[in-house]
Formats: sequence, structure tokens, C-alpha cells
Amino acid sequence: MTVYPALPDDYTILALETSCDETAAAIVRGGRTIVANVVATQLDAHRRYGGIVPEVASRQHILSLPPVLAEALAALPNRWDDIHAIATTYGPGLSGALLTGLNTAKALAWQRGLPLVGVNHLEGHIYASWLLPEPDQTPQDVPEPQFPLIALVVSGGHTVLALVRGHGEYHLLGQTRDDAVGEAFDKVARILGLGFPGGPAIQQAAEGVQGASSLPRAWLRDSYDFSFSGLKTAVLHKVQERQQQEAKIVPPAESRGRRGGKPRPSDEVAPAEQPAPRPPQHDQFVQQMAYAFQESVVDVLTTKTVEAAVQYSAKEIVLAGGVAANVRLRAELTRRAAVPVRYPPIQLCTDNAAMIAAAAFYRYQVGVQQGWHLDVQPGLALGAGPSDD
Repeated sequence: MTVYPALPDDYTILALETSCDETAAAIVRGGRTIVANVVATQLDAHRRYGGIVPEVASRQHILSLPPVLAEALAALPNRWDDIHAIATTYGPGLSGALLTGLNTAKALAWQRGLPLVGVNHLEGHIYASWLLPEPDQTPQDVPEPQFPLIALVVSGGHTVLALVRGHGEYHLLGQTRDDAVGEAFDKVARILGLGFPGGPAIQQAAEGVQGASSLPRAWLRDSYDFSFSGLKTAVLHKVQERQQQEAKIVPPAESRGRRGGKPRPSDEVAPAEQPAPRPPQHDQFVQQMAYAFQESVVDVLTTKTVEAAVQYSAKEIVLAGGVAANVRLRAELTRRAAVPVRYPPIQLCTDNAAMIAAAAFYRYQVGVQQGWHLDVQPGLALGAGPSDD
């Protein structure tokens, strides 16, 4: 086995992240210390559509990359002279969005004569837990996560449970068979009329709810896989039942004919003219559905993660991805796990470039470097390398 020398503590990497709808640039020193972390969100541009529109995301990345990059570099006294390598996400994600970041990173690396390191987006989420949470902390204050560990990556596009034996050593244990958990949050929020993005909306609606009815759990026994499509359908059926009940309650003045007798044909509304059921309002029913949905998701994610940690004698659990910002999931996983649970600060749970720089540091330290042939891989799996390497 080849042994590579450790990179110096001041080794500084500039990273770009454009896998979905955040345009991000970051500078990280020594794989752990954040020098700059700039994120330009596209949330307002996509909210009107209730989800991410790939073409809109790609165009917005092109517009946002120059100012985001300039702001990140402004944090370095000597600008480019302080950068040792360039990193970028090359998958998984939206192909057009990925291309904007990858091509920019290639151009910068070629122009400056710097190494280029491609990073798996899912791996980046895991390495967010290597970053120091506070600016005034040092690596001595916060030890690195210990291997072997169990990583639960939960986001809008991914739900992955993996055993991590070392840097770059991944063993996939389970993944979603249908909807990713973040996608399920978005769809259920839409059903409940709570808006987009669904994760924060459902968490807020579920706060303080007591005694809500439960929803089913898809355990998929003898497997670490996940399924959330059935849970989403269960919520939809509950909402439809509620709407049907409300439709049967007709105001007294409308339930009679003009003189209190049987309605005349002219008073009746043809089925084709009847208005569609109104979307649920922000009432107790919606809050209870949000609570029950969140509890079902948290229960399944937590149970499988804790079981995996026991089976593989993990020293720690790392919770990563956008859904890792869910307060209920953090609390329940910490309560039920017998080993320490790590999760990054809220601002590092969602897509950012600092996590890409952190992952790139440890990849480059073991000799991983890409050439100009590197291409995007929208369906890249955790632990897989570039297909043309």
C-alpha cells in the first residue's frame, strides 16, 4: 500500500459546488478551518414552481459564479498566491448545473497551474463534520471523527446509509428504493399546503403538537434500505378523507330549497361544475399530519442507523445532508445511539463548498487527483470514482 506524506496544516483549497440550486465557493485550510464560505441560493427563483427547475438552476449558476468566487477570494490577503489546489463537485446532481462548476474549476486550475480534485457530492456532505464549527476553534479543540463510523446522508435527492472504514473507504449499507427523504418532505408539504421547501415548513408546523395520530412505517425488514413513497401516499389519503368530510358539511341555507323543501333541479350543481376541494388550511389537522409524518420518518431513519452502528461496531455516527438540519432527527438519533452522534451546524447541512474543500483535502492527501478528462456524473454513487479513471 502506498503511503503518502501528510499535507501541511496550511494547505489551502478553493472549492466550487453547483450540483443543484446553490452556487457556492469556499476556501478551507488544512481540511478543517473555513477561511471563506459563500453561498448564493436560488430559492426564490424556484419557489414559484414548487421545486427545482434544472434549466433555471444552470443559468443562475453562470450568473452567480463570478461574484461568489470573487467574494471568497477576498478573504485571502494574497488572493491566488495562497491557493494550493482547486476542488469541485462532479456528481451526483443536475448535469447542467454540475457542468457550470466543473468547467469553471478546470479553467481556474489550468490557468493557475494548480491540481484539480473532483469530489463526490455525497462524500462532501459527510466531510462537513470534519469542518470546525466555530471560527475561533482549532483542530486541537475538536478532534476528527473516528473510524469506523456510520454515515446517514439525508437530503432532497438522496437517502444513504453507509459504513465508512477510513478516508475514501465506503461500504453502502442501504439507500432509498423510491423517494429520497427530502423529496418526501417536499411532496408532503405540498399536499398539506405548507409550501416549498418542505423540510423547514413541516418541522415548524409539527412544533408543539401533542397526541397526533400515527402514520405507517416502511421497515423493509432484513434490509437497511428505505422507502417513503407509501408514507407520502398515506398522508395524501388522510387529506382526501378530510376534504371529503368537509365537502359533506353544507351550510343550512344551501342545503334546502327556496322554501325549505326538496331542492329543485335548478338549485342543484352538476357534478362537473362542483368546485374542487380546497387545499388544507394551517389548522390542527395539518399540524397533526405534519407531526405524524415527521415522527414516522425520524423513527425509521433513527432505528436503522442505530442498528447499523451496533452491527458494525461503529465508534461514531455522522448525520449529514440538508435533512440533517431537522431538529427532531438530531435529538432522537442522539438520544437513542450508544455512540457519539456528529452533525454539522445548520448552515453546513445544506449544499455548500466548504464541505467539498474538506473532502478534497483528504482525497488529495492519499494521492487522488483528476486530469482535464474529468466529466460530470449525475448519477454518481457514494464510493464510486470517475468512470474514465
